[in-house]
Amino acid sequence: MSRVWDIPVQDSTRVRDVRVAAEAACAAAGLDAHATAVAALVATELGTNLVKHAGGGRLFINLAAPADTLAEDVPCVQIVSLDHGPGIDNVPAAMRDGHTTASSSLGAGLGTCRRVAGEFDLHSRPGRGTVAVARITPVRGPGRPLPRQARSGSGTRAGGITTSLAHAEHSGDAFSRVRSGPRVTLMLVDGLGHGDKAADASTAAVEELRRCADLPPAEILRRLHTALRATRGAAVGVAQLDEDSGRLSFAGVGNIGARLRTDGAWQPLISHPGIVGAHFPATVPLRESAWTPDSLLVLHSDGLPGRWEPPGDPRLAAHDPAVVAAVVLRDAGSAARPLRDDASVAVLAPDPRTDPYDRTP
Repeated sequence: MSRVWDIPVQDSTRVRDVRVAAEAACAAAGLDAHATAVAALVATELGTNLVKHAGGGRLFINLAAPADTLAEDVPCVQIVSLDHGPGIDNVPAAMRDGHTTASSSLGAGLGTCRRVAGEFDLHSRPGRGTVAVARITPVRGPGRPLPRQARSGSGTRAGGITTSLAHAEHSGDAFSRVRSGPRVTLMLVDGLGHGDKAADASTAAVEELRRCADLPPAEILRRLHTALRATRGAAVGVAQLDEDSGRLSFAGVGNIGARLRTDGAWQPLISHPGIVGAHFPATVPLRESAWTPDSLLVLHSDGLPGRWEPPGDPRLAAHDPAVVAAVVLRDAGSAARPLRDDASVAVLAPDPRTDPYDRTP
């Protein structure tokens, strides 16, 4: 099931809750003591920054996979901090150990996070807020890269964020990414309703995808329909990139949103009405598009407003896909108008081969 730790951080008393949640997530992922200590440190630093510099925010913890691997069996804890605060004027400076803008701070927070986490990325815009993403694994850290066979090897990256309604332990939403030869498949699933029963449906879809990743999107959806008949059913969107041909295919059933940016323009990819596992359509339309070096695919559940605006910062695509997903999630709501449903966003992007820390926000 999609485990979610969702902690509102409005004052310093919640920083302890952030650390405890990070330790609980590491235990659920089976991470070792060293990785657990790293996760606790990163979560504490990010929670402290929310209080000191952003006037509060939220911290989400998911069990995920590293962005540059398509292997779902790599245990990983993902920590996402997001806020609607004043933002950071100079991100590269803020990422250096010892930098501070607060006289009460030791100034080592973001630099420490970047140094000790297996993966760390941050995006900030003055007046809009900041998103930070850290991932901790038992096999990746300073001097300990992922095994070669675990890497995607293609420059294709995928990631996302999952949240739950009313801070529930499990979300009915889930996303998954798998590889079969030159095909990279990204799926987002929204189990009908909320709670454990909805999570059962999304979990069944994730497990079935691992068994049928060699099929095209419409056939994958038909296989999922059979696998989900014993559940409530779900809305499912499946995007598949063929790296050899440079073509992206998308098929969806139910209320899954999809937007694709190509050559600087955004276009919607429409899902077909129905419920996978309950009311499957006779035909599933397939949408095909070119995949270019500047392409960016965003899938989302109906927890996001239908009229959300695509991110306007062209430099955002150079960041980790989970950072892109968290920015989309944050900007679809506000501090005064939080999202009122399970919500998830998943992103597929080429690897820009650049370091976002060398860029201004």
